[in-house]
Amino acid sequence: MLDELYLELKDEEWPFDYIDHDRQIARAIVVDKDAFFYFVRVERDDEFGKVTLIETAGGGVEKGEDLLTAVRRELGEELGVEVDILCKIGVVSDYYNLIHRHNINHYFLGVIKSFKERHLTKAELESFHLSVLKLTYQEALSAYESCSGTKLGRLIKRRELGILMQAKKLLERAGYTA
Repeated sequence: MLDELYLELKDEEWPFDYIDHDRQIARAIVVDKDAFFYFVRVERDDEFGKVTLIETAGGGVEKGEDLLTAVRRELGEELGVEVDILCKIGVVSDYYNLIHRHNINHYFLGVIKSFKERHLTKAELESFHLSVLKLTYQEALSAYESCSGTKLGRLIKRRELGILMQAKKLLERAGYTA
């Protein structure tokens, strides 16, 4: 098994003023039995600008919730999937200077067991227009690259590309062809 990754990333897109809160986040690289990867497509028009992005499914860990419960809940809500968690890929600590936040992203690798109905919040539907993307590994790399023309897109690409590459290595070791 490969060692868990730990990445500490600074926000070089917006000037640093101060950080006033930490957010624990549970995320996952999700694949199906045919080695297709599942992501969320996000369309935002807010303080980060008007952007369309690719991002791993996941979100904030709720009070009293452990990481595995949180990631399974988020995957059900955003992708409409139930997964077997193969392993923890690692942690990415990054910052959003614009909103004064430190993110502690816990990444897992999950294989889809079944599909179900998504349960998105009003904000996810109306403010972020979340939709599901099913991509090959190469298509995912291209999607991250095409979103890197914006400040937020660059932050997300820096945070997620190393995790995606590590997931591909783990999947190949487990016999998946990505």
